[in-house]
Amino acid sequence: MIGKLVKDRVKSGKQAINELYNTGYYGRPKGDVLELTLVEAAYLLYKNRLEITLDDRTLGFEEFFTEASRRQQFFELKYIVYKDLRERGYYVQPSVTDFRVYPRGGHPGKSQAKMFVYVRSERVPMLLKDLISQYNAALNVRKQMVLAIVDEESDLTYYEVKKADIKGKMDTSLPDGGTIPATMLEDRVLIWDEKTSHLLHENGFYGKPLDNERLQLSLVESAYLLEQGVIEIKEGSENAIVDLAQFSEMASSIEPDFMLKYSAYVDLRSRGFVPKTGFKFGTHFRVYDEVRSIKKLPHSAYLIHAIPQDHEFFLPVMSRAVRLANSVRKQMLYAVGYSSGVEYVDIGRIKM
Repeated sequence: MIGKLVKDRVKSGKQAINELYNTGYYGRPKGDVLELTLVEAAYLLYKNRLEITLDDRTLGFEEFFTEASRRQQFFELKYIVYKDLRERGYYVQPSVTDFRVYPRGGHPGKSQAKMFVYVRSERVPMLLKDLISQYNAALNVRKQMVLAIVDEESDLTYYEVKKADIKGKMDTSLPDGGTIPATMLEDRVLIWDEKTSHLLHENGFYGKPLDNERLQLSLVESAYLLEQGVIEIKEGSENAIVDLAQFSEMASSIEPDFMLKYSAYVDLRSRGFVPKTGFKFGTHFRVYDEVRSIKKLPHSAYLIHAIPQDHEFFLPVMSRAVRLANSVRKQMLYAVGYSSGVEYVDIGRIKM
C-alpha cells in the first residue's frame, strides 16, 4: 500500500479505503482517496502496512517521523498516545480534540465515540480556562474528557476531568444566643468562654482546643463564624472590634490565599461538609461528609485546593497532588470561585 505525503496528510488510493479504513478505521475517505493524518500514517508505516513517498522517494520510518515532526507541533507526543491507545485495543480517530476514542467493541459507524483525549507534555503548563473549555466541549456532546500526559521518558498517565457536585450530611445550624467575644492574636483567633468553646468544637468541629477551656480558630473559621454572627472579634491593645471586611483584610495580609480559601470554606459548609486544614496533605482542606463525634473522627472524603479562575496547572505538581490523594484514599478536587458560585473540578487518574 502506497501513500503520498502532501502537506500534513498522507493520501492513498481506493485500495487503501478497502484495506485500511474498512478493516481498521484508519484515515478518512474522501471520494476515491483515503486521507491519513501524519500520526496514523506513522503508525501504519511502523506496522509495515503502508509505504510513504515524497517527491518520488520512499521514506523510511526515521525520515518520515522526522519530517512529520517538522510539519506538526507535538507530533511525537501524539504518536506516542495514538500508538498506546491502538495497542490497547481501541479504535482511535484524530480530531480537533487530538483524538476521539471509541469504546471497546465499538467503532465508527457502529457506535458513538466514548472519549475525547487531549495530549499534553508534562513540561507545558495548562491553563484552567483551557481545561474548562475543553471539558465543556466534551460535555456538550456527552463525551468523557481524558488528559493523556506524556512525561520526559515518554511514559503515559491518563487522567479523567469532570466537575463534581458534592453534598455532605452535616447539620449546618450554629449556636444561637448572642455573639461570643473572641480575640485576634497574630495569625489565629481565640475564644475564651469554656461553654462556647466546647459547643463549637464538639458540634461543628470548629477550631482546636488550646486547653480544656479555650478554643483556637483558624482564619477561615473565624471569618465564617464572624459573618454568621456567632462571634465578635477584638484586635489590638485597645481591643477594637473588627468587622468582616477589616478582618478579611488582616487575614489576607497574613495569608495571600485567604479569600480563595474562604470562598471555598463557606461553600463547603453550606453543602453540609466540615472542612479542616489540609496542610499535612499539601492542600487547603481535608473535608468530612459528617462528624458525629470528635473523639472518633470518620475518614475524610476529599482533599480540596482553592484556585483562581486564571490558575495555571504545573503538571508535575498536579500529578503529585492526585497521587497523594489516591494514596490516602481521598478524592482530589479543585475549588474554583465564580460569580455564580464555587465549582469543583475533579482530576483523577484512570486506567485505560
